[in-house]
Amino acid sequence: MITLVLGGTRSGKSEVAERLAAAAAGGEAVTYVATGRAVDADMRARIAAHRARRPAAWATLEVGPDLPDRLRSLAGPALVDSLGTWVASHEGLDPDAAALGAALTGRNGDTVVVSEEVGLGVHPPTEVGRRFADALGSLNRAVAEVADRALLVVAGRVLPLDRPPEAP
Repeated sequence: MITLVLGGTRSGKSEVAERLAAAAAGGEAVTYVATGRAVDADMRARIAAHRARRPAAWATLEVGPDLPDRLRSLAGPALVDSLGTWVASHEGLDPDAAALGAALTGRNGDTVVVSEEVGLGVHPPTEVGRRFADALGSLNRAVAEVADRALLVVAGRVLPLDRPPEAP
């Protein structure tokens, strides 16, 4: 099963995803696939907070642009956190959404994917900000298309997202 968990900054999306991954694993260890890097003090603190919440038995796999290849090699339950930092890791902000979708659907194990919802905020004032929002928004749609379920986390509350109705 593939679950996409979307939310804004500090919405609680990662905590929700961690609970979902633990429940899906049924006691089995989860591989936490980290796409972010500790590039400054704030990011180091965020990473430390995430690590402190996770069970000690979970393995951590740090990835960059090679996320699809690394996912293909994993068996068992996995949690990918997050697509926003994965997009940012690509020079030109051009991740291969099709490769990620194929890796997700081809995995042997449940996968929970965390991503930032960029469509609810202020329109980015810079060209690079707009390119990032467009790239992540398109990637979110592509992952939602292959996901079995998609959830939106707002203020720690979870809203299920239905698929759009079929065209007439």
